[in-house]
Amino acid sequence: MARTLREQVVVVTGASSGVGRAIARAFGQAGCRVGLVARTREALGNAAREIEMAGGEALALPLDIADAPAVDRAADEVVARWGRIDTWVNDAMVSVFSPVREMTAEEYRRVTEVNYLGTVYGTLAALRHMRRVGEGTIIQIGSALVYRSIPLQSAYCASKAAIRGFTDSLRCELAHEKSRIRVSMLQLPAVNTPQFDVVRTRLPRHPKPVPPIYQPEVIAQAVLRVAERPVRELWLAPSALKAIVGQRIIPGLLDRYLGRMGYDAQQTDEPVAPGRPDNVFTPLPGDRGAHGRFDAEARPRSLEVEARLHARTLGAAFAAAALLGWFGVRVWRR
Repeated sequence: MARTLREQVVVVTGASSGVGRAIARAFGQAGCRVGLVARTREALGNAAREIEMAGGEALALPLDIADAPAVDRAADEVVARWGRIDTWVNDAMVSVFSPVREMTAEEYRRVTEVNYLGTVYGTLAALRHMRRVGEGTIIQIGSALVYRSIPLQSAYCASKAAIRGFTDSLRCELAHEKSRIRVSMLQLPAVNTPQFDVVRTRLPRHPKPVPPIYQPEVIAQAVLRVAERPVRELWLAPSALKAIVGQRIIPGLLDRYLGRMGYDAQQTDEPVAPGRPDNVFTPLPGDRGAHGRFDAEARPRSLEVEARLHARTLGAAFAAAALLGWFGVRVWRR
């Protein structure tokens, strides 16, 4: 059993904005000691102050998650300050919205370095310290796109799928070692974060998450629950469940559906501003907080997520079985 939240020392990567910022705030409100990893110093400083005002302790660690030695030094700094790492959350990401034919080799390399290798580097740094004490929890922030790729986000989808492959291998090895270190992966739905204002895009209109959209606090509450009660994998929200199960039973149909609908669904009606900056290779100044521009559409809570987090007798198998039945009815009716 993991330590109670108030006792925990936590590291969150990608902590300056979006889901990572919401997760860091939630740990701070729970009274945790939180190491904050991201590139943007101003936003990290503000995040640290939020945590301290909420009653937690914070340590800002400005670095690029694609720099493995810097990640190791950050982990060492957290342990030097607080003695251990109980939970490590890998959330940092960048993305490019573009057809494959217009992508560059450098963009694929950079997205892979941040999203996939950044997760690997964070996991290795956490493991090095967790093995010393014989326990700990590593939480990988995934996506429904881990299982079901969509058009215009090939680099992001591939990097997230790679995280799942790495994580599955690691779990097997930890089981072989009879280790008490737990590795959880959360597969997210669409979330209202500032990433859609800072991603690199070649789309004619402003990028957006595919509805239904959830607020980042929904994800943060799930992460806190898993930090106390680790699970192997958690699929959050019905939309993520449908995408994952749908990929398993009707992948060809989804290929055609997403090819037809997936372009407009990822764009607003607003044209992209000429010369729009992005954060793929260089962090952008300022503090964008946890929420993006889609507050009016985003759901502040999910009854389904809350039920799954608190249910004692109903688990993921029941939810998956129910969804298989739902998909079967839908396909039969066609």
